Amino acid sequence: MIKGFKEFILRGNVIDLAVAVVIGAAFTAVVNAIVSSIINPIIALFWKPDENGTIGITVNGLWGPVTFPISELINAIIAFLAVAIVVYFVFVHPMNVLKERAAAKAGITPADEEPKLPTEQEILVQIRDLLEKQKA
Repeated sequence: MIKGFKEFILRGNVIDLAVAVVIGAAFTAVVNAIVSSIINPIIALFWKPDENGTIGITVNGLWGPVTFPISELINAIIAFLAVAIVVYFVFVHPMNVLKERAAAKAGITPADEEPKLPTEQEILVQIRDLLEKQKA
């Protein structure tokens, strides 16, 4: 029973999903704080905030100025990249290394894992042979 649970957990899909949910939720708050306290002030050096404090490109519209919040887009991109980098290097890469070590310990090589597919020429020869059998 425990062996089956271990195989289920180490299958990869469960771990990937759990990592994405937990790290995404926990680390996003930290990244958002860093971005809002460091990146936003840097962006504010180049763009003047509007009267609402929104940083971005201001365009005069029909009913007054409209600000496109560029800082929010930059914040989201940086937050996503930071979370993705941490998830990959802290969880995904070590898990792949563990899987490779387990496969090496079991004597499974990468060539053993994937079945060799026939080439086009081999498939055409098989089709020709089948057609010849049908004629006979």
